[in-house]
Amino acid sequence: MIQVENLTKHFGPVRAVDGIDFHVGEGEVVGFLGPNGAGKSTTIRMLTCFLPPTAGRARVAGFDIFQDSMEVRSRVGYLPETVPLYPEMRVREFLRFRAALKGVVPRRARNARVEEVMDLCGVMEVSRKLVGHISRGYRQRVGLAEALVSDPPILILDEPTSGLDPNQRRKVKDLVRRLGEERTVLFSSHILAEVEQVCSKVIIIHQGRIVGEGTREELIRRLAGGRRLLVQADGDRGELLSFVAGLPGCGQPRVVASEGGFTRVESPLEGEEDPRVRIFTWARERGRLLKEIALVEPTLEEIFARLTLGPGREDSLAGAEEERSLQEVEG
Repeated sequence: MIQVENLTKHFGPVRAVDGIDFHVGEGEVVGFLGPNGAGKSTTIRMLTCFLPPTAGRARVAGFDIFQDSMEVRSRVGYLPETVPLYPEMRVREFLRFRAALKGVVPRRARNARVEEVMDLCGVMEVSRKLVGHISRGYRQRVGLAEALVSDPPILILDEPTSGLDPNQRRKVKDLVRRLGEERTVLFSSHILAEVEQVCSKVIIIHQGRIVGEGTREELIRRLAGGRRLLVQADGDRGELLSFVAGLPGCGQPRVVASEGGFTRVESPLEGEEDPRVRIFTWARERGRLLKEIALVEPTLEEIFARLTLGPGREDSLAGAEEERSLQEVEG
């Protein structure tokens, strides 16, 4: 549904997007990630025909973004990061106006569609209010309703949960999941935990170039080195290292901490092995005290930090993990 080849955009001497290639298949929900200034919004604006590319090409729903821009626009529902709304219009009036501009006819079908998307996006209770008098969260949801009003096969959403409280974000995430059952969705967000929960595939852009693409599992396997086993036990360090090295699926273990008579050992873990029962049994038989047994999977935040900050940035990875925990608590 979206095919991008060597897409490039210059702003004077600045190369905002630098020859990127990717595709989004029909029915996929794809996360489009990158730090500020990476080229996400510029790419999205080219795909939605708001900006012409400097070079390269892209096809959306089978139509070229440069030669067939009106065909592309008629098949895309676009929610920009800053939602353009008319503050002096009432919500229902605004959505009917936008539906008419997008060619939703006849009038009876247009009005029914407006009621449907207002209910879907949770803005029915503010339908009689002026757009300028509703909260930012409601304005964001009105923008999403506007993107859906013509029932497009493709949705391109740039930070759709921006300004929403945790409960509203949860509702939007659930809505995006449902929409992805019938539509193709390109979903940009700074909240990586949301992308993990919603998207089937991830594209990571950095300094105008694609630096990672694939499912979460593919990126973890290819870029993050897979799972790790952590064991912390008291007693002889050499015996612990030797035992962990002999476990099925474990690579060469190493000591990562030693304190208060306990040794903490880390080992790469291949395949689907789960050695925790073996470890518990071993410790019980030898009278060893266990302080920790954990299987650790790399997160999307770690992958994102490695690709956009480079390896060896432990402080950044720790900060990303802390942010992830806070986001999960929020919803």
